[in-house]
Amino acid sequence: MEAKDVRRRFTEFFTKRGHEAVASASIIPHDDTLLFTNSGMVPFKPYFQGTEKAPYKRATTVQKCVRAGGKHNDLDEVGRTARHLTFFEMMGNFSFGDYFKDDAIPFAWELLTDVFGLDPDKLWVTVHLTDDEAEEIWATKVGVPREKIQRLDEDNWWRMADTGPNGPCSEIFYDLGPEYGPEGGPENPEADARYVEIWNLVFMQFDQQESGEQLPLPKPSIDTGAGLERVLTVLQGVGSVWETDEFVRLLAKASELSGVADGADPKSDVSLRILADHARSTTFMINDGVFPSNEDRGYVLRRIMRRAIRHAYILGVTEPVMPTLVSTVVELMGDDYPDIREAEQKIREIVEHEEVGFRRTIETGLGILDTEMAALDDDVPLPGDVAFKLHDTFGFPLELTEEIVGERGGTVDTAGFATAMDEQRERARADQKSKGGTVDVSSFVALVDEHGATAFVGRTDVTDVSATVLWVGDDGVVLDRTPFYAESGGQIGDTGTLVGPNGAVAVTDTTYAVPTVHLHHAEDAASVLNVGDTVTASIDVSRRDAIRRNHTGTHLLHSALRRVLGDHVQQQGSWVGPERLRFDFSHFESVTTDQLREIEDLVNADVLSNDTTTHDEMPMSDAQAKGAIAFFGDKYGDTVRVLEAGPNSIELCGGTHVHALGDIGPMKILSESSIGSNIRRVEAVTGTATIDILRADEDTIAAAAGIVGVPVDDVLGGIERRMAELAELKKELSSVKQAAAGSRASEFAAQAVDGVVVARVDDLDKVSLKNLAVAIRDQGVSAVALGAALDGGGVALVAAVDEASGHHAGKWIAPAAKIIGGGGKPAPVIAEAGGRDPEQLDAALDHVRSTAGGT
Repeated sequence: MEAKDVRRRFTEFFTKRGHEAVASASIIPHDDTLLFTNSGMVPFKPYFQGTEKAPYKRATTVQKCVRAGGKHNDLDEVGRTARHLTFFEMMGNFSFGDYFKDDAIPFAWELLTDVFGLDPDKLWVTVHLTDDEAEEIWATKVGVPREKIQRLDEDNWWRMADTGPNGPCSEIFYDLGPEYGPEGGPENPEADARYVEIWNLVFMQFDQQESGEQLPLPKPSIDTGAGLERVLTVLQGVGSVWETDEFVRLLAKASELSGVADGADPKSDVSLRILADHARSTTFMINDGVFPSNEDRGYVLRRIMRRAIRHAYILGVTEPVMPTLVSTVVELMGDDYPDIREAEQKIREIVEHEEVGFRRTIETGLGILDTEMAALDDDVPLPGDVAFKLHDTFGFPLELTEEIVGERGGTVDTAGFATAMDEQRERARADQKSKGGTVDVSSFVALVDEHGATAFVGRTDVTDVSATVLWVGDDGVVLDRTPFYAESGGQIGDTGTLVGPNGAVAVTDTTYAVPTVHLHHAEDAASVLNVGDTVTASIDVSRRDAIRRNHTGTHLLHSALRRVLGDHVQQQGSWVGPERLRFDFSHFESVTTDQLREIEDLVNADVLSNDTTTHDEMPMSDAQAKGAIAFFGDKYGDTVRVLEAGPNSIELCGGTHVHALGDIGPMKILSESSIGSNIRRVEAVTGTATIDILRADEDTIAAAAGIVGVPVDDVLGGIERRMAELAELKKELSSVKQAAAGSRASEFAAQAVDGVVVARVDDLDKVSLKNLAVAIRDQGVSAVALGAALDGGGVALVAAVDEASGHHAGKWIAPAAKIIGGGGKPAPVIAEAGGRDPEQLDAALDHVRSTAGGT
């Protein structure tokens, strides 16, 4: 039975038993505590926590998962063990307060034995020490011999966090046979390789309180997880995930590309397995919107990719391999995940760009490493700051540094590297804004149960409504219906007023207290409003209109960026307010001025077309069929809103938008910059804000024309003429100063003591000071040192010596430069230095005089 058959049969089994077949959620979770979706239950977490109501009572899914980075990190083990992977698929069935152990346990047994055909005699089961109920179901209802039901402690208790839903779990193991280890069942710690866990059934039946008390959940739930790859090893009768059907074909392709046979050598086998696994995780991570960078998920992806590229390098591969491996992943898994087939070309382009760049980095890094190691004494570890420099400046993984140094009999100061890394991360994150405190959501969950979701009526032209107060706190209000948009999808929340029988409060922001509940932030709201009050809720209309212009403008900008730069452009974040818009996107390099103008022209052409926009709800499947693009960071359900903004832009979006593109007004791009590796940012304005900028530019040009005394239409010519006049005046002034310097040079030369002149001259700039020093020397003086306190602040020192005198100009004034808080280049004949402290200039010159004979 191949992987695709197992995915299909698992799903069919549970849909026939009343489960909703839910498509795999993105690898990027809507959970601030996780970098990646790392288990099948992550997309359903709000349902288990009670912050959202599940749209179905039963569900089944085959979920894409990544465990690399953060708390759940299998990256370093991949390739070296029989089971660890960075990307894997978790099959599961879920009950949200519907069925419980009585059904979950027989379901699992029936699927494994009747559908998958596993030998019941090879299956073992574990339950928690306290779970008599589960053991009894296994023994009496299913028929598992009690000697094959073992009780374990913490290994069989699952909890989401320190507080909240938790409960016992029951795990199913398959016995691979005596050739894999001793007998004794899963409880034998020496038999881990023999008894393979293939399914975990979690029975969520308690609610852990902060006091430590365990309260029974009113509606116990089921969360199960069966790792596809582990199940395949059992079904296909092999000893590791690397021998299952899809990995066999991936490894064959890796062997073909490298010219190294799988099984030829344990070390090369590790490299081949890493290539196979990392090709899968790279393909799915990029497809779901992760882009290689130096931050967060992008950093993990980059590490995965560079680890794969490094192992290709170790295998002696000199050409890019990742694009071809991506295509092999698509060929193997594209039927079950058609979106990767659609994105194949984009993924190939991204991985090729990363691989080509890192192959250059490897060669550069090796050269630096060779130089640093040659300078080390025996038994001295490579300093941590050097390893960090290789990592930070040249993208050289610490792992690669350690491996190369180890091959030469050395070690790396990893503690020093970790210290340098921690210091850099602290610096990078020091300016990040805190997200603030947490909110007690229990009262809002109760509101949802009693009243349902807040009815948002402000998507069209409704700007004020009569509403009922459902909840009020010191700084917030919840209504049954509202025209106020709650911040999401990059669009900031609305502001406005709530007017009730006892007065009015100003709404300063609108956010989601919990999903579907709009919280209107209003200071001292509880002193004015009461639960049950009827209020008039009115938004700031002009502010909303400006936000709508910028939000629809963001969609046009995204479309134009993709048309000019390529389909690899993906949104990485956005901010839409009334004054401006900000759009972050993936791209390899800075956007040129010509490209920015082309992008701006495309957006404004769409605006001038004045096409009507449509903003309709439809099933997600229909939206995908229309080719709608998802915006980064948004959370989508089975029903979505699709914005069609002209012929070139169709995207999923729940924000507020203009009715026709002409309503946006002109767009002007203000800036384009880098905010991280491969991440660019564009800021722009629309509507009247564009006119304001044009007027400000006109005022600036008019002021410049007035300063140079020319008409506005001749401002460039006027400035050019004034600059030419200034240059000529500077030449004349330089000639005058040079003549004066020649005159003064004779005066200073006459004051020489033992052929040396040291003097302070405060009325000259750096260039004139140097010219004067040279002129004095050329009067027959052996050595000259001059100092000046500069008009613009700071200090200048100059020394000029006769080459035949034996003096060294740089060494002579170097100590004096330190006295004035600066330094300079130690040139032998003419040396210049600068400093920050004019008050120490006399002391510095005294030091020069005292050392005149020793230079």
